[in-house]
Amino acid sequence: MNPSFDIKQYLIKNEPYYQAQTNEVVLYEAAYAARLPLMLKGPTGCGKSRFVEHMAWKLGKPLITVACNEDMTASDLVGRYLLDANGTRWLDGPLTLAARHGAICYLDEVVEARQDTTVVIHPLTDHRRTLPLDKKGELVAAHPDFQLVISYNPGYQSLMKDLKQSTKQRFAAMEFDYPTADLETAIVSKEAGTDAETAARLVKIAEVARNLKGHGLDEGISTRLLVYAATLIKRGIAAPDACRMALVRPITDDADIRDTLDHAIDAVFVE
Repeated sequence: MNPSFDIKQYLIKNEPYYQAQTNEVVLYEAAYAARLPLMLKGPTGCGKSRFVEHMAWKLGKPLITVACNEDMTASDLVGRYLLDANGTRWLDGPLTLAARHGAICYLDEVVEARQDTTVVIHPLTDHRRTLPLDKKGELVAAHPDFQLVISYNPGYQSLMKDLKQSTKQRFAAMEFDYPTADLETAIVSKEAGTDAETAARLVKIAEVARNLKGHGLDEGISTRLLVYAATLIKRGIAAPDACRMALVRPITDDADIRDTLDHAIDAVFVE
């Protein structure tokens, strides 16, 4: 443990823009008040991460975010010994830092992590609220302000990439989806600083793509990508080119799907 470590560096100073869809803010506040571990379920780019950032800011709590991946080991989460000029020293991982100092720890897309890695979170998600550091021989008792939040995309469920029931049933869960057309238009307009008409047209294209999910597309166009397209348009890129670059090319290499979406773009932005 580094005595000079300051958890305040993880405080979010400026309010992250987030437009509530229903009562998710109230639900999160109740979950945090009880320090319940929380699972956020929903498609890629629908606002889960932004929501966590907004809630950490609203509650005035530090937020430590971990982007999970298939190469992540348990040591990447909890910590490891490092060699330096004086021998070896222990370096806390992000999960240990959050538990020790009272931050919200957000494991983004936790299903990407190996199952033998995710089991290390189990003792933090029940009555024990502890984190064993086996290599160090220490049992970290979670700080009273600590909360664990994970995000999970059910659209990517498979035998190889899914959470075990023993993990799922340790969390309360909130479901997210893409916003309604009117709300998404307002979000895109606000985030990209573009006019409402352009934002509404982009949302129409997204609706076409989302209707293709399961019929050639693994995922629809995310709100995040709509903001990218609107940003390019605002910078002077022709709308059809911006849409192909930000909305179509990132999500598919299938020629038929690409052509279908390109036609939708031409139809929506026809002069």
